[in-house]
Amino acid sequence: MFDDPPVRTTATIEKPLDSNLYHAALPNGKIVIAHLSKALLEAHAVFEAGQQVHLELTPYDFDTARIMGLA
Repeated sequence: MFDDPPVRTTATIEKPLDSNLYHAALPNGKIVIAHLSKALLEAHAVFEAGQQVHLELTPYDFDTARIMGLA
């Protein structure tokens, strides 16, 4: 059904919302809600404001993203 690959980019963590959700700023300045990937969730990863991370976004929704790791 959805065969388009994810959009990959880097972002800066703006602020944590809870243990799994963050506001992240894309390079163009847009703020998205980003959640941890399953691997990071299982590893109990925590990010702080100012950290650069790799994100994946679906090409159908640029308001939410998945954090894949540190940039």
